[in-house]
Amino acid sequence: MTVYTTFDSPLGELLLVGEASDTATGGTALASLSMPGQKGGAAVQGGWVRDDEAFTAITGQLRAYFAGTLTDFDIEYAAGSGTEFQRKVWHALDSVPYGTTTTYGKLAAELGLSRAAVRALGTAIGRNPVLVVRPCHRVIGADGSLTGYAGGLERKQRLLDLEAA
Repeated sequence: MTVYTTFDSPLGELLLVGEASDTATGGTALASLSMPGQKGGAAVQGGWVRDDEAFTAITGQLRAYFAGTLTDFDIEYAAGSGTEFQRKVWHALDSVPYGTTTTYGKLAAELGLSRAAVRALGTAIGRNPVLVVRPCHRVIGADGSLTGYAGGLERKQRLLDLEAA
């Protein structure tokens, strides 16, 4: 069953979408976290059930993150979204530490990708379905410029400022 909730954040109202988890904790596997006006962001669909309680653990972590007291999320992600290549790139994003940045080129090199594959890497990063918690905002241009963030460059800068990156 697909469930959702909204969360008021410094970036605007976030939409969290998940799948009811079969874990013993009864938690929710996060499938999407999107922002108002986000390119390719989720929108509530018919048949989805609003269930604020299902996201209690996730929203608690988001509250702590925006308060500056959480630096590493512990969230179960819903399986099945993205291609094998995208999942590989998204997994690599999880290894970029809080308070730091990396470049598209460095991330490509870490993944063993050719220089020609940097564009594909950028496309995969742009399709990250769980903004904020999977830190695609920590990837910047080789010259230090902010480039490509589905939630908008102003929000990317706000996240980096929050993390003092």
